[in-house]
Amino acid sequence: MRQIEFTKIVDVVRDLCIKANTELTQDIKTCFACSRKTERSPLGRDILATLEENADIAYNEKSPICQDTGMTVVFVRMGQDTHINGGFIEEAINEGVRQGYTQGYLRKSVVKDPINRINTGDNTPAIIHYEMVPGEEFHITVAPKGFGSENMSRLIMLKPSQGLQGIKDFVIETVSVAGANPCPPIIVGVGIGGTMERAAFLSKKALLRPVDKLNENAQLAEIEKELLEKINKLGIGPAGFGGTTTAMAVNILTGATHIAGLPVAVNIGCHATRHAEAEL
Repeated sequence: MRQIEFTKIVDVVRDLCIKANTELTQDIKTCFACSRKTERSPLGRDILATLEENADIAYNEKSPICQDTGMTVVFVRMGQDTHINGGFIEEAINEGVRQGYTQGYLRKSVVKDPINRINTGDNTPAIIHYEMVPGEEFHITVAPKGFGSENMSRLIMLKPSQGLQGIKDFVIETVSVAGANPCPPIIVGVGIGGTMERAAFLSKKALLRPVDKLNENAQLAEIEKELLEKINKLGIGPAGFGGTTTAMAVNILTGATHIAGLPVAVNIGCHATRHAEAEL
């Protein structure tokens, strides 16, 4: 049985909160640079250059990439032979978030409940997704999610007869309705299958895949390519000011579902789609 100290998880989550909010991932930075060469709109090219400059300033000054430092979403992949020594894992994660958002001078955006809307003051509690696996692995990803993009996300329960075309139509419609609100160029996470809540989870997890990495499933890779081309023909463009770079990637995850159902969720990530990960 592998032992991981409670305080180690606190420290790692704290550091990941700060890193995710201040360091743009390299795949997105590279995509900005490449998109500047292909973007047809002069204003769009200027905006992409500004996004690159903003990312550099955030990294050098350890300041947030965006003023909305998000609600903290955490993905934990944990081996069944791993034990947290000294406390409960959820308390460790939330303590790490608390310290990260305080020490990193990150905006606290979480309210205790959706009705009375009193701010918790430390950006806790985090939204935590657990995946149990064999062995002694412990992998954690912190993905702060701003609500400019989150609010544009949608879910639909399609009929199986609507099939692939129904899925494609819903994805395109969702991006079109979102317009400039999710701060394009965006990443489009698509979850297909499972139940209602499973599809939503898959769509969010899909955002973690690097924009320069193809889907391992050849059929899904072709669907992603087609959707990306159609989305970039919508003309929304960087920051919504028009252009040919509305999205950087469409990432699809699928799961088993019921014979009578076809759940589809679209979770939109903003131009930063922040996340940072660590292996303990």
